Amino acid sequence: MACDDIAYDDRIPFYGADPLSAAQSNAESFGPLTPSMFHVLLALAGEDLHGYAILKEVQLRTGGKVRLSTGTLYGIIKRLLNDGLIVELRSRPAESQDDERRRYYRLTPQGRQVASAEAERMDEILSLARSRNLLKKPRTA
Repeated sequence: MACDDIAYDDRIPFYGADPLSAAQSNAESFGPLTPSMFHVLLALAGEDLHGYAILKEVQLRTGGKVRLSTGTLYGIIKRLLNDGLIVELRSRPAESQDDERRRYYRLTPQGRQVASAEAERMDEILSLARSRNLLKKPRTA
């Protein structure tokens, strides 16, 4: 990944930007995330995506149980950009595979840490639910 691919913004710490404050650098300080925010981070954990592809990925991975409106999605994207959890990419796929109006997003290392911390938090809750016989058995991916 080339640093030239990133659309830099003073508010978005990434690749050698000023260090984050102690509160911001603690991934757990961002949680708990809303389910919609977590699903967007999960979608971007797999690959760089544009907004519509994020919507489709969330819908596919949840079997249609989670459907984000475009307004909700772009509100989440704005917040994740401001928090430095994702970045907008400057580079684009080949013209034949792309629409120039699309904006592509990538999960930052901090975004990955926040998503991981949220997954750990949820795993602890699920473990407690299993210990109380509220869940029969762990699901497989």
